[in-house]
Amino acid sequence: MPLAGIPVAHKDIFCTEGIRTSCGSRMLDNFIAPYDATIVERLDAAGAVSVGKTNMDEFAMGSSNETSFYGPVRNPWDTERVPGGSSGGSAAAVAARLVPAATATDTGGSIRQPAAFCGVTGLKPTYGRVSRYGMVAYASSLDQGGVIGASAEDCALLLGAMAGFDERDSTCVEHPVSDYLAELDSPLESLRIALPKEFFDDRLDARIRASIEEAVAFWERQGARLVEVSLPNLPLATPAYYVIASAECSSNLARYDGVRYGHRCADPENLDDLFCRSREEGFGAEVRRRIMLGTYALSAGYYQAYYGKAQRVRQLIRQDFQEVFEQADVIAAPVSPVLPFLLGEKLEDPVEMYLIDCYTIPVNLAGLPGLSIPTRPIDGLPTAVQLIGNYFDEARMLRWGHVWQQETDWHRQVPPEFA
Repeated sequence: MPLAGIPVAHKDIFCTEGIRTSCGSRMLDNFIAPYDATIVERLDAAGAVSVGKTNMDEFAMGSSNETSFYGPVRNPWDTERVPGGSSGGSAAAVAARLVPAATATDTGGSIRQPAAFCGVTGLKPTYGRVSRYGMVAYASSLDQGGVIGASAEDCALLLGAMAGFDERDSTCVEHPVSDYLAELDSPLESLRIALPKEFFDDRLDARIRASIEEAVAFWERQGARLVEVSLPNLPLATPAYYVIASAECSSNLARYDGVRYGHRCADPENLDDLFCRSREEGFGAEVRRRIMLGTYALSAGYYQAYYGKAQRVRQLIRQDFQEVFEQADVIAAPVSPVLPFLLGEKLEDPVEMYLIDCYTIPVNLAGLPGLSIPTRPIDGLPTAVQLIGNYFDEARMLRWGHVWQQETDWHRQVPPEFA
């Protein structure tokens, strides 16, 4: 049993039999899952010990972990700042060393961005690499389960236990599972690192750019070769993502109506009152905003203008990435354009909050794997570099991330209050 006795926390979006699974929402505050998600099953089978659930943005909708019904998560490095979202609870728990690893999900950057903000390592696998069975759906064509750990080595260990085909998930891909842990110490192959200019635009904090350049220079000394490339459709990724994700969330969250399970309003007058008040009381402001946006995008007369067009843009972005991978093996990029920001700083401006994920969203649209690994802190706050690989090439990303972490100790540092 490769994980015998290792404590693991689960993001509260994964069903856990007999234990409340709330998705950070009042809507599911009283929901006790009747079965385990596949990820939970497989980690249990590998010997891991589940020690609890972690807080999250409501239904995984958020970039700062401030939309939870239970209140915000705080960044262990500075408790006046956000830990990132939506998997901020998992990232904060690992950063504070409450657990060595935690499960998480990534729809538009929700593993990589909180990992970057909390100074830990976050792995979003290829779409379909890990089963989504038992993972409460937000946007089904984008959601992907993954892991947050202190190091690439920890992520490799857990991915080996989590990955693999699951016939209960129609989006799960039947593809051989590598021995990710063993491959960490394989000889380094010649590596071509792409630096798409669109990732290094004016939005990126110059200090974060410098920390990424330090990591890239290290890989060059290990024999990597830099390749300058372009992803011309990348600026369209964020608007396309929010149309697609909102449309799919509108569909997925339609099941929460106060009838079968979840929050039910008191003393409804009729069915319309039951549906309307149960949803109004059960969902927070951000979830309601995205449901309304998605319902509009799917409505008659607007479907092709918005959702159909966004899907065509998605295909162009996927093609751009494939052209880059004909010239390079991995892409190095920022995770976030900014450092962890103060609680409440961006909460009243949804558009500004959405733009925080501008460097992670394209990976989800294309279904590619991504790895966030810590780089040199800035003014005591964590930052990170993102490695993006080709489909099912997690082993290569983890190997080169591991090499970086053998030479640096940023991933080993612990917030002073938790040391």
